[in-house]
Amino acid sequence: MFQLGIDVSKKTLDLCLLREGVKGRVKTRKLKNDFNATSTVISWLCKQQCEPADVHIIMEATGVYHESLAYGLNKAGARVSLANPYRSREFARGMDILTKNDSVDAYMLACYGALKEPEPWVPPPENVRYLSALLRRRDALVTDRSREKNRLEKCRMTDIPPVIAESIDNVLRNLSTEIEHLDDLILTHLDQHAELKKDFDLLTSIKSVGFQLGLNMLVILRGHRFDTAEQVAAFLGVVPVEKSSGTSVRGKPKLSKIGPPEIRAKLYLASLCGLRFNPVMKAMYERLCLCGKAKMCAIGALMRKLVHWCYGVLKTQKPFDAEYLSSDARSAYKAV
Repeated sequence: MFQLGIDVSKKTLDLCLLREGVKGRVKTRKLKNDFNATSTVISWLCKQQCEPADVHIIMEATGVYHESLAYGLNKAGARVSLANPYRSREFARGMDILTKNDSVDAYMLACYGALKEPEPWVPPPENVRYLSALLRRRDALVTDRSREKNRLEKCRMTDIPPVIAESIDNVLRNLSTEIEHLDDLILTHLDQHAELKKDFDLLTSIKSVGFQLGLNMLVILRGHRFDTAEQVAAFLGVVPVEKSSGTSVRGKPKLSKIGPPEIRAKLYLASLCGLRFNPVMKAMYERLCLCGKAKMCAIGALMRKLVHWCYGVLKTQKPFDAEYLSSDARSAYKAV
């Protein structure tokens, strides 16, 4: 199988084709990243006498500019893998590739596919994609509303014309109205898809998992293929990374923070909420602090535990049980 590395940017695609492995001949090409990118890439592969089914295509999952191309190539029958940008960068350093530009990144991704053979990417179902798009838009509007609230607070602390505050109030009202409209669309979408509605109810059965975190975890868990809860925690960057070597290096373990930071922010807020309202999380936090763990370290453990619980309720298809330490519940969550 041939390896094709594609470095995706907003306007261009840098292609690097390996026909005979890492040490073989290299074919490169720069193309425009537009609505015709999929057909253009396939046409170029055909000129190289490579059928899409015989090519393993590797690109990085950064932003949204890769999505249209990834879906199109997957539909054309190619094997597509989305590499984690952090891991691919570390792979480049391991190969002594210190230069970073578009053409070098495309070659590095092709080598990554040849040597690491990453798992093929499976597109999420259409209903999950639609829900994800609604959530992205809602999060963007919530961020805009927070910014406008901060501007309004600063206006009230300074001597400015009243029309400025009135303008901000109008924007805030419009943003709140649009957010409420998106909330209605999200709830309607859940009602139209019974499996998503059931999974959302299971996730929110966990005390401290609310509307936003429940929806985001639903998109993550149903939009990706995970075999264990540890894989989900690693994907979200809430696993501890140890830093120690010999007798001199004794760094404190920290969260890897590899993955979407906005989800970690929601997990952090949900963990703080759990300290107040979830007795299981509160007991776990106090036990870790008594064992000498720092407070932030204990909160990181709560974030990871929330991820495990979210995976567990969807895997077992049973609501969260606060008495999970009992023998029946332990057997259900043992694999988690």
